[in-house]
Amino acid sequence: MQPVRVRFAPSPTGPLHIGGVRTALYNYLYAKKNKGVFILRIEDTDLVRFVEGAEEYIIESLKWCGIKIDEGIDEGGNYGPYRQSDRKQIYRQYADILVDKGDAYYAFDTTDKLEELRKSAEKEGKTFIYNGSVRSKLHNSLSIPESRWKDLLKRGEPYVIRYKMPSSEDFHFDDMIRGQMAVNTSTLDDKVLFKSDGMPTYHLAHLVDDHLMEISHVIRGEEWLPSLPLHFMLYRSFGWETPLFAHLPLLLKPDGKGKLSKRDGDKMGFPVFPLFWPYGETAKGYREEGYYPEAFVNMLALLGWNPGTEQEIFSIDELINSFSIERVHKSGSRFDPEKARWFNHHYLQQRSNNQLALEFRDYLRAQGYHHDIGDLETIIDLVKERVSFVKDIWNEADFFFRSPDKYDREVIKKRWQPETPAQLLELKSVLDGIDKFTPEITEQTVKSWITEKGYNAGAVMNAFRLVIVGASRGP
Repeated sequence: MQPVRVRFAPSPTGPLHIGGVRTALYNYLYAKKNKGVFILRIEDTDLVRFVEGAEEYIIESLKWCGIKIDEGIDEGGNYGPYRQSDRKQIYRQYADILVDKGDAYYAFDTTDKLEELRKSAEKEGKTFIYNGSVRSKLHNSLSIPESRWKDLLKRGEPYVIRYKMPSSEDFHFDDMIRGQMAVNTSTLDDKVLFKSDGMPTYHLAHLVDDHLMEISHVIRGEEWLPSLPLHFMLYRSFGWETPLFAHLPLLLKPDGKGKLSKRDGDKMGFPVFPLFWPYGETAKGYREEGYYPEAFVNMLALLGWNPGTEQEIFSIDELINSFSIERVHKSGSRFDPEKARWFNHHYLQQRSNNQLALEFRDYLRAQGYHHDIGDLETIIDLVKERVSFVKDIWNEADFFFRSPDKYDREVIKKRWQPETPAQLLELKSVLDGIDKFTPEITEQTVKSWITEKGYNAGAVMNAFRLVIVGASRGP
């Protein structure tokens, strides 16, 4: 049985979307479940869309998530290089193999000519497809004499290499998630495999790399599903063993209407990237928003997969043991920002008061406050259940560190009575008279005083909370 070797192969064209992180995670879980190898390969053949810093961002994102790379740019391995731009000398020979076999050809059509044909087809309510139905009428090595196209190559005329899709063949292929599918090749176009800038397209480069790196399973997003027939065809043309394919469902907007985008996150106030993106148009990240990586990974794993049980909380080891491609959904999964907060709340509650105090201390220092860890542990114990993020502790407990600078007028109207000032001055004297200031002694002393005076306990304590906190909130 072939060893399991999977790869995550992102393009460094911007920040890594959480959908991409999920693809990496599922590849990682599948590899570890099957004692296989997880590979990171950077697919940077699109020179136009390349973004400086994106590669480093991808690697840092995986590290933050705890997704450990077995083979990659930094880790090395026996199948490198692991960056496609470092492998570009490899691809041309495979394009030439297809041309020599008659499964690919040179096309000299200009961009303007192709655009003209597309617009002409649109006017007739049709879609222009460059395939067997039109290729004999276009400017390529199948439609012009051999001496002519060889002369064009010799003169350095710009060209691309296209795959020669069979004119009409019923082609059957399989996907681990979606089962068996079929297509007639007359509906498919002759995809470009090698561009005029001397770089391969995704279709050729990824397939050659997957073969040379002995990838056993290709687990990727469903946006590549329409290209799957071409990829099966290419494997057949090369005479190579085909890996198993699994195309993952989309991550959908919270309302389920379309793919989750940065705009959705901006509009609704949640990130769609794992880390803060600092270049150009900046974007929020889960790490900087205060999410724990284990909460983020747990949440992401269940967006498109379920274990077949009611269990929702998983450690990374539990995810590895439970994961299977068979339980990945076919349909898209709605992203729920409140559920994401729920996961983080859970993981925060599992942390000790000491851990949270150390994390909160860093936040306090940035605000200019310095407090003993022991005091912070006591404060955190009072508000912990109310918060989902460490930064929220400040919102629930800021009055422990500073006096209120404003008071809630609605609470004043409701809680402040003519007798309130005198009662609070009495309460101050009662508190000043306590020798041993413990919660138990303080509570009993104050209760006894209220009973003795015949005061309304709720009225006194709510007013007391108001002067300390400035509002009706607090422990």
